[in-house]
Amino acid sequence: MRLSVSVGLWQDRPAGEAVLTAQIADEHGYPEIWVGEMATYDAFALATAIGARTRRAALTVGPLAVNVRDPMMIAMGAASVADLTGRPVGVALGTSTPVVVEEWHGRSRSGSAAALREAVQALRPLLDGERSDFSGAHVASRGYRLRLAAPRSTISVAAFGPAAVGAAALADRMVLNLLTPASAARLITDLRLLSPTTRVAAWVAAAVDPDQAAIEQIRRALVPYLYAPGYREMFAQAGFEDVVAYARTEPHPRALLAAIPDGMLEAVALIGDSVEIMDRLDAYEEAGVDEVALVPVSTESDPCGEATLKALAD
Repeated sequence: MRLSVSVGLWQDRPAGEAVLTAQIADEHGYPEIWVGEMATYDAFALATAIGARTRRAALTVGPLAVNVRDPMMIAMGAASVADLTGRPVGVALGTSTPVVVEEWHGRSRSGSAAALREAVQALRPLLDGERSDFSGAHVASRGYRLRLAAPRSTISVAAFGPAAVGAAALADRMVLNLLTPASAARLITDLRLLSPTTRVAAWVAAAVDPDQAAIEQIRRALVPYLYAPGYREMFAQAGFEDVVAYARTEPHPRALLAAIPDGMLEAVALIGDSVEIMDRLDAYEEAGVDEVALVPVSTESDPCGEATLKALAD
């Protein structure tokens, strides 16, 4: 099981911890750092800052919302980070959420699954240094070629439903987020019907020997997913039908937070001592996951998840 690190963009922690987390991951020999994007730093800017402050780790930027960033922007961003840092730079694509795409950016999320597939097709030649020549129903680029050295980036696709799995089959890697090993196994089975070679990574929150603050940080992270179709069904299949039924009544987030049991956290996160977490990693490996990207919990007692990253690197 390959372990990498995704910098945790925890809303209750200082934004700058993302860079510190990456430095710690690099110091402990993790081979790859995933750099996502939420409401603070631009992902390419953050990846460049991380590259300037680390020594070895490869960088993967994203998942980036394909309804917001077009192929030229993504290719230019990846090439920029690679040129400025001297690191291998991959890109990850996704569809994001209605709040981010429609409310924050004012873009339509219509056809996002098809746009995801088209973005993979449009990006591949651009990232390899070829001139763009793609016109799809949702994504298009023609006549642009990178002026910087082609990064020849790997492409990863964040997947949850069947259409996204189909897009992932065209990519180098499928990325799963906040899933139980059983749910991961079902998606990987679907992927293998389409592609025998696409690798699979799973983003999983991790806390070794967590205190209550770490537990509560993970619990808060689950709240928005319980309002989301698809994730609700996954949690119901994992035995939390009562919480899902309550979430369907659309309670206030604070009330829903109070209803989330510790068992739900344990179903989708790596919580416990090092031995317990290694057993849990085995479950993901048995499900067909090739790589777990640790999302280290960050608290006052373990800023940037340093203790967790050290324990799992040993």
